Amino acid sequence: MVLRVVIAEDSLLMREGIIAVLALDDDLAILASCEDYDGLLAAVEEHRPDVLITDIRMPPTQTDEGIRAADAIRTDHPEMGVVVLSQYVEPQYALKLLEAGTAGRAYLLKERVADQGELAAAIRKVAEGGSIIDPKVVEALIEGRTKEKTSILGRLTEREREVLAEMAAGRSNAAIGEALFISARSVEKHINSIFMKLDLPQAEDIHRRVRAVLLYLGNHST
Repeated sequence: MVLRVVIAEDSLLMREGIIAVLALDDDLAILASCEDYDGLLAAVEEHRPDVLITDIRMPPTQTDEGIRAADAIRTDHPEMGVVVLSQYVEPQYALKLLEAGTAGRAYLLKERVADQGELAAAIRKVAEGGSIIDPKVVEALIEGRTKEKTSILGRLTEREREVLAEMAAGRSNAAIGEALFISARSVEKHINSIFMKLDLPQAEDIHRRVRAVLLYLGNHST
């Protein structure tokens, strides 16, 4: 199946580079490219692509247009995947992108654009409803955490560790229950206990889930 793509990037050189890289893949069709937030929204409404590739910063404010576009698309076109590209490692933006839900979202550094296979794989992943966080962004999220902080996982029971491992594998609550042969209600109870023991705030459940998984990955990164 050919995936239809719209590109939003204010740098002409980067925009043309993305187009050139994706043109090498016969299963990807570039419908339009634009250079600012208004042009992005217009292109999405006109073409209804399978995936939007967007810079995180572009006119008019050069702040977080890519994140705001992803939020708007989640509301208006929930089936559409979004790949956000950033020039710098900015983990706070990655968390902001994912806090309302990880499905169909990817956050990659622009250096990945040079790897045609990696960028194409990210496009296919979000089109299927999956999610990707650039490894360097994950490293930044767990960097600086002391041994004491990562050993906080020692507070968890064996069953809670199993549930957290399944969460890190990207499984839903229902899939976790099936994998561990426990009820969905039990999964919810274990996850709430995990949040409490890991000192994660009560607000923004999806955000807490991401943070819990990152703690797990940080503890198992060596």
